Amino acid sequence: MKKRVIILGGSGIGMITASILNQNTDTEVIGFLNDVEPVDSEIGVYKKIKVLGKSDDLPRYLAEPDIFVFVAYVGLLAEKKAFSKVISLGIPRDRYISIIDKTAIIPDGFCSVGNGVLLAPLSQLSTDTTVSDNCMLLPNSFLGHNSFMDVYAHLATNSVVGANVHVGKAVHIGSNATIREKIHLGDFCFIGAGAVVLHDVPDNAIVVGNPARVLRIKE
Repeated sequence: MKKRVIILGGSGIGMITASILNQNTDTEVIGFLNDVEPVDSEIGVYKKIKVLGKSDDLPRYLAEPDIFVFVAYVGLLAEKKAFSKVISLGIPRDRYISIIDKTAIIPDGFCSVGNGVLLAPLSQLSTDTTVSDNCMLLPNSFLGHNSFMDVYAHLATNSVVGANVHVGKAVHIGSNATIREKIHLGDFCFIGAGAVVLHDVPDNAIVVGNPARVLRIKE
């Protein structure tokens, strides 16, 4: 029996997720739950996927045992709000679906990967890494050995995280950013595209530049 998948999100990462799932004969994307786009509208330029409802509609879908969920929220500047919203939905851990592209590099038996995770094409984990639930590694991103990603953390395209790095809750690391080894990234921080992070980053900080500096602290 196919797993039917609902994606929380929409264009961008939601469609990337749908495209990877579309290659898997064991899954079927039935639509998006989106709090912005109108119900019954369609998302996608070429392949169209329907908006089934709002995120608050999820519990009634989960009443069906073959429905699974992927949370495709990424790169937001309101991470705390989005994080709280998802937690409030009370999604059972075993109803999250992980999406692992066939070209992703995962050292078998040498790392831990949680539920509801996206490992996109050519993403790579090193040894002794921990990827918690609902994390995303987008194409060509890399997580160095002995590093840890807390829940809902995201590595964007071509980002590189060095060894022994702690990536906090709902952290977003932008495209082409580099995180030096033995760095601690606080919860809900946002690392700008191309940033080179040489020092620890506090909770809720937005950092940019090379070398990276704190632009501001989010409320």
